[in-house]
Amino acid sequence: MDVFSPWLNFRYGENSGINFGILCGCSDLSRWILIGLAVVICGAVTIWLRRSAQPRMAMIAGGLLVGGALANVLDRLLYGYVLDFLNNSLPNWDNPFVYNIADVFIFAGAIGLILFADDGRKTAKKTAKTTAKKPK
Repeated sequence: MDVFSPWLNFRYGENSGINFGILCGCSDLSRWILIGLAVVICGAVTIWLRRSAQPRMAMIAGGLLVGGALANVLDRLLYGYVLDFLNNSLPNWDNPFVYNIADVFIFAGAIGLILFADDGRKTAKKTAKTTAKKPK
């Protein structure tokens, strides 16, 4: 269904692989490997965010990433694949790839973590400045 053709279209897609259909058409074992990998990554990101003092924007980004990944896990558990339905093309170029809202959340969350997460360097610099200024 063309919504705002060619810029936004609804196209049905069953993605049993990862982005752009990589690992698509593999065995049922790959499905369970992808589910396990996604759950492990979600757990690691959640634990990291809870144990470190991160800015609010990094926490939101982490939530987007984990929420999107778990939504795709749910699709894999229910259907055996991720249901994709969004397509963006350009005039005179038909984009063959489809994605879903969970993919947007994963991408936005990953970019947000790159931009907003405190990797410890800022905290280390702040601590070093504070320690250096203390009178002896």
